[in-house]
Order: sequence, then C-alpha cells, then structure tokens
Amino acid sequence: MYGPLWRALPGPWWVKALIVLVLVLAIVAALFMWVFPIVALYMPFNDNTVGAPLPLPVS
Repeated sequence: MYGPLWRALPGPWWVKALIVLVLVLAIVAALFMWVFPIVALYMPFNDNTVGAPLPLPVS
C-alpha cells in the first residue's frame, strides 16, 4: 500500500517525505476537529457510576 503511494508522489525523496508529513498532519487534524467529537458523544467514558458525595457529619 505504501509503495504505490510513494511512487505516485512527485519529486525527490525529501519532497515526498514533506508531502506525506503534511498529509498525515491534515488527517490527524481532521480526526481531532470532526471525527473524535462526534464519536465522543456515543462513548460511555463520561458516564459516572459514582453518586454525589455525602455531606460531612456536623460535630
């Protein structure tokens, strides 16, 4: 998969590496801006199972 992608990119190896770096950063940014916030609504990580703390006894 990576071989055909590498061969399809134009330029010498350092230009290809720069293009791949920009593509990876764009994909990560898109995940953090759009995908993860939507998926977070359906994840149970924010569901609390512990009740409210009990009030301290007054002496």
